[in-house]
Amino acid sequence: MFLEVESSKNCELSLFLRFKEVEPPKPVIQIKSYERASNGEWCDVVGYSDDEDTPWSTAMAQPVEDSGAGLAILIFGGVGGIRLKPVSCEEAWNLESRKQWGETHLLLADSRDLRYGGG
Repeated sequence: MFLEVESSKNCELSLFLRFKEVEPPKPVIQIKSYERASNGEWCDVVGYSDDEDTPWSTAMAQPVEDSGAGLAILIFGGVGGIRLKPVSCEEAWNLESRKQWGETHLLLADSRDLRYGGG
């Protein structure tokens, strides 16, 4: 599997990575993020692309082999990465919000840090 993310309004970074797929991807609606809280916080997650008509898409979770960690769960979205917001944030998806943030992708070690759904 190849993951390519282009620099966008959502995330300034770009990247191109390769992973060995272990299982097919599944839609994911929430992840537990440790970015801002050491004990983690549940966040809604979506994919992002620069398409003006439909910028938001379903984020996906896929078990992969990661050379540094063994098995991991890759969270990925559109060509512009993924966007996260705490579940307590009730505002709509918005690139200007200070309560939301973008990432190219995430690698999670624990499947208990995922809530599947969407699609």
